[in-house]
Amino acid sequence: MIRIGMSSTCAYPLPLEDSFRLAGQAGYDGVEIMVTRDEATQDAAALVALSERYDLPILSIHAPVLLLTHFVWGRDPRVKLEKSAELAARVGAGTVVVHPPFRWQAGYAEDFLDIVRELAASTGLQIAVENMFPWKIGGRGVKAYSPGWDTTLMDCSSVTLDFSHCALSGHDSLAMATALGERLRHVHLCDGSGSLDEGRVFDEHLLPGQGSEPVAEVLALLAAARWDGAVVAEVNTRAAKTEPERLAMLADTLAFARIHTREL
Repeated sequence: MIRIGMSSTCAYPLPLEDSFRLAGQAGYDGVEIMVTRDEATQDAAALVALSERYDLPILSIHAPVLLLTHFVWGRDPRVKLEKSAELAARVGAGTVVVHPPFRWQAGYAEDFLDIVRELAASTGLQIAVENMFPWKIGGRGVKAYSPGWDTTLMDCSSVTLDFSHCALSGHDSLAMATALGERLRHVHLCDGSGSLDEGRVFDEHLLPGQGSEPVAEVLALLAAARWDGAVVAEVNTRAAKTEPERLAMLADTLAFARIHTREL
């Protein structure tokens, strides 16, 4: 069976322990930790303690690559990635998720794919580069990422597929999964309703089945291939007004994943 995990971002803005608690109550197989300014997300001992308390393995570590985490572990993006790999090794996670660099991160951007390959080789971890999306400012395209946002064009051995980002980029996720083949090693389970070209500018992270991406078809493709990566829910639950409502959203996401990753 494909492991179905839950990202700590699903419980935002609740404290980190709530992510473990909600993941356990909903029935997930493990968690992904987004490293943020919350010191608990950076502390291997604290993470291991939570993992043991809730009997949930840590499947993956998401490097602090968001603009909101600019100063986490300093300002050098290479150091951030290396520290993420160190943290993953200490908590028993096999995967580090990282975004392509911003174009203005000049030296790091130029060496990014070499850094990813070298780090994967030296640690034995999967450094899974996540697909992103083109930016538009004032209706004009802006090259925000380097070497780019499309991971199908990158020379890296491990990729994370994010459905919401596919929707924003106008990139069909089933075509992307097929093109990636064995390089697809990690999935962020969510959905999106349309591309930037259609006037949508928000990275929605809808519950699967609520958008326009062929999420069920991609999961079925992976199940048929006896894929051994992890599918990690990364859905936006901030609209939930109560904890039972949030928990129901997480349980629905898990049920969708279980149904469509069932090996026939």
